[in-house]
Formats: sequence, C-alpha cells, structure tokens
Amino acid sequence: MTEPLPKSVAALLTRAAEPEFAAWRRNIVRLGGCTNPIHLVGAATVVDTTTGEALFSYGSDVYGGRLLTACGNRRATVCPTCSRLYRADTYQLVRAGLVGGKNVTESVSGHPRVFATLTAPGFGPVHTRREHDGRVRACRPRKVGECCPHGVPIGCHERHPADEPLLGEPLCPRCYDYAGAVLWQAYAGQLWHRFSLELRREIARLAGLSRAEFVDVARLSYAKVAEYQRRGLVHFHAVIRLDGPDGPVSSPPGWATTALLADAVRSAVGRVRLVAPGADVVGRRVLFFGEQVDVRPIAAFGAGERLTSAAVAGYVAKYATKGAEAAGAVDGRIHQARELVILPVRAHVLRMIGTCWWLGGLPAFEPLGLRRWAHMLGYGGHFSTKSRRYSTTLTALREARAEHRAEEQRAAFGLADRSTATVGQWRYAGRGYSPEAALLAASVREGGGLHGT
Repeated sequence: MTEPLPKSVAALLTRAAEPEFAAWRRNIVRLGGCTNPIHLVGAATVVDTTTGEALFSYGSDVYGGRLLTACGNRRATVCPTCSRLYRADTYQLVRAGLVGGKNVTESVSGHPRVFATLTAPGFGPVHTRREHDGRVRACRPRKVGECCPHGVPIGCHERHPADEPLLGEPLCPRCYDYAGAVLWQAYAGQLWHRFSLELRREIARLAGLSRAEFVDVARLSYAKVAEYQRRGLVHFHAVIRLDGPDGPVSSPPGWATTALLADAVRSAVGRVRLVAPGADVVGRRVLFFGEQVDVRPIAAFGAGERLTSAAVAGYVAKYATKGAEAAGAVDGRIHQARELVILPVRAHVLRMIGTCWWLGGLPAFEPLGLRRWAHMLGYGGHFSTKSRRYSTTLTALREARAEHRAEEQRAAFGLADRSTATVGQWRYAGRGYSPEAALLAASVREGGGLHGT
C-alpha cells in the first residue's frame, strides 16, 4: 500500500495546481530561504518623478494576498539566510575602515590600527580547556584533597575535549558570584564607554598632550563586537584606529604609532572602574575588565604572523551573527518566572537567568531591565557597534543594495532611462510560513530540487 504524502508536500502539490502559483512561488523564492518572513498587506505605485505619470501599480493581492519581506535577523540560529547577509555587510563595514572603500579613503590603511580583545574578570573558577604546544593540559591542577568552604574540590585534573558539556560550568556553583557576573554583563556597555574615554586620555598622556590638545590633532575610531564565552560572559573584540583630526581622510600626527596605540590600550583597560548600585542588597561591587587583554597590530597584507585586515574583518563579522545561544542560552525573551522550569539550558546558564530574574525584580536594579535581558544573561547592549567616523554604516550598505535592486527592476520594466519613485502604503499582517511555504523556503535554503522549478 502506498504511503500517504506528508501534509506539507500534499499542500504544496495542491498549491502548484492553482493559477497564481507562479507569483506565490516567486514571493517566497526571492527571500532566499528566510526562515521567518514578515507579511505586508497594501499596494504601491511607481511614478515618473519628472512628469508625475503613474507608470504601474502592484499590491499584495498579486502575491496571494501577502507581500513577504525578509526578517533581517542577524542571529544565525534564528535565520541563517538573513544572518549571512548581515555577516557580509559587517565584513564590508569593518574592512572599509581598515583598507578603504565604501567612501573611505584608501590611505586609512597606513594609520595605526590594532585588534584588541577585552575580557570579563573571574567570578569563580570554571572548567576550562587549556592547551600548550599543541597538547591539552589538565583543567585546573591543584593538590588532591583541597576543597572550597562547601567541601567541593577546587581542582580538576581532567583534560576536557573541545565539545565537553562541562566547559564553562563552575567547579562550585555555591562559590560562584552570580550576582557579580550578571551585574558585570548589565554594565559591560558602560565599561566599554569608559574605556574609550580613558583610552583617549592615555594616548594624550603618552603624546605629552592635554585632552583638548589631543582633540585638535587626532581622533580615535573603533568597530567592536561582543562574543559570548562558554561561562556566559561576553568578550569585546575591537578594531581600534588612530586618525588625524578629521577622521580617516586626515593623516595622524607623527607621534601616533601602532606601538603607542597598543601600549595605551593595555594601560587604559586597567584603569576602568565602575561601582554598581544595590550595595545594600548584594554587597559593594566594583566592576572592571579582566586581566587577560590581547592587543595585536593589524597589517594591510599578509606578513608572517601578523594579523591581516581581511582576517580581522572576517573574525569580527563571524561573531556579529552569534548571540547568547553560543553560551547555551535561549533565543527568545522570557516573559514569566514559570518559564524558567522548562528552559532547555544547562545548570550554570539557568542560574544566571534566575539571578537576572531575581535582581530584575528589586527596585535597586529596575533601571537595568534585567528581566527583559534574562535570555541574554543580563547583557542588553548591541552586539556590533562602531564610532561615527570609523567607516560606512550598515544603513548605507542596505540603501545601496536597495537602490541596486530598484535599478534592476526599472531595467526589467524598460524604465532604466527614467527617474522613478515608488509611493505606497503597507501594514504589518503577521509573519512566518504556512507548511507548504516552509517546505519551499527550506528547499531554497538547501538548494534542493524545488529551487528553480
């Protein structure tokens, strides 16, 4: 007996027999496999901007009642298709600030640039993977029998594999400072801001200038991205560049060298301090960056062991599409406390989420919005940011792409030599796919047989 077709396949075959199938299919295929598209309802008219003549109109009825547009989510776990586009745009943004292009002068490649990694401090020992000379070492070698106040051994002699679930878990959860870790996450963005101010002061000091004099002769620019570690705390990876007073178009002063910039970064990190609120609840917390600070010069082209511009741009772009799920957290927000009991996360992550929920309900920490950012383990900042004059913007890159598509559309309708504008009105009407549409989108994503049919 023939097995019945899955409902999604049967629905797709039924849809294929309908007269409007071709338009319905184009509406999905053009999204490139977006996993959670936005539905729009409305209509638009293409107008000749010179004569005011209405050239043609179209509405969502042409696309089976809904016009679909890509979700644009940056996270690879949410939408692989849109995250690839976001990653490519981030790569171009970072690369332009290193070697020029996208309206940034190529001379910027000769300015002092470093790639810096700023880490979180320790809030208690966790299981880790240590390597030296290509060999995996013991996690935390200590004398046998040494224990914490709770009777848990303070050492671990295991050689953890890279995919070991225990990595990032505290040796003793009762000793681990979860309140301090969550507060550090919540203030990580402010710590970066204070670092950027302190870095300017330190560069000025090394150059023998006052802060006012420094602003007159040089400018600091950066692009950074946040990366979650297995222990649930973020690192900041940043491209930091020293320009002349007018940004990338002007040459930095003679005293501005890569070595000076690297020294200033190392010194400035150690001076950043921030006192968290709520001392009467969780004790006094002075927040700062960790002692592990990596600062490396960036080369425009390959040169032995030096870090190239392309490698840095690719590295930053890769982490721009990752979120707290890299530490084992969840994608969506948590709306009620009862959701915590069914979260599919490991014990350490659940404790961090629970601490966010606890602190977020106390008046002293209300401004931090910790419950809103509990699924991000307390970090509510942007994952990728840049200073104003570092390079182009994601908005500019998207506008250029939209203009290119508009030009292709004008050419397809024989309007390449006419100046046009699209005037329309659209409203939100939901998101997602029907089962048959999801099947078609999956085939586009995977390059399966339905794509191109």
